[in-house]
Parts: sequence; C-alpha cells; structure tokens
Amino acid sequence: MIDLSAEQRALLEGLARRRETSHSLVQRAQIVLRAADGEPNTQIAAAVGLGEDAVGQWRRRWTQASAALAALAGQPKRLRAEVERVLSDQPRPGCPGEFTSEQICQIIALACEKPPPPLTHWTRQDLARESIARGIVTSISASSIGRFLKSG
Repeated sequence: MIDLSAEQRALLEGLARRRETSHSLVQRAQIVLRAADGEPNTQIAAAVGLGEDAVGQWRRRWTQASAALAALAGQPKRLRAEVERVLSDQPRPGCPGEFTSEQICQIIALACEKPPPPLTHWTRQDLARESIARGIVTSISASSIGRFLKSG
C-alpha cells in the first residue's frame, strides 16, 4: 500500500481532475490514488485501462520517490514539479539523430537561397545534391530534406 500525505493526495486529485492534464498523467495519478486506498493491481488495471505490469511499474516508481516527495512537504510548486516528473515517461533509448541541428539549420538556410542556374526553384533532390556538394552532409535522402523543411 502507498502512503500519501494530505498535500500529495490533494495534488494528485487535482491532476486527475484537470482538463489540461495529459491522459497518461491522469491514469498514473489515479493509479497512485487507488493504490493508496488499498486497491489491488488487478482492480486498478481494470479501472484505468492499463495492464497489471504497468500498474505495478507506476506503484514502484512512486514508492521509490516517496522519500524525496515527502521532503518537499510545504513547497507546493516544487512538490508539483517532482510529482509530474515521477509520473512522466522517462527518456527511451534509441539511435541518436543522424544529422546535427547545425546541419539541419544549414540545409534550411540553403533552401532559402536562390538556386544556381539553370534551376528556377529547389526540389528536394536538388537540395540533397547541393547539401552533399557543399559538404554540409556526406549523404542525405530527398525525404530527409522534406522532413527538415516541413518541421523547420
């Protein structure tokens, strides 16, 4: 069972009720609140629409952070930030980006330049070839150029 202070309970209940709170954060706040009320993982899982493993994971994460959270009693802003951090997804491992932000900026800047004759406008393929020719990147696909321009 999870022990919650009155301040922690009020904060979690507020998170669970706020319209601006993300769905995943609402679910996780509900998990902690229900666990503090003594509900078993199977019942919590059915109520919040997650698997028992996920419920157990969030209960463990809250339990591991409970000492740090207790130390923030009487500091509502810091407590709220820490609660949201504890109930947020942690960064997932993955491949690092293939291109640096500097390279992406240089490609976007290149797209803003007038193309050399005989071109009248840039195509994604032209930008890819010119990016390689200028040494901005060693290789790049036209679809990557398109993604950068769309997000840029």
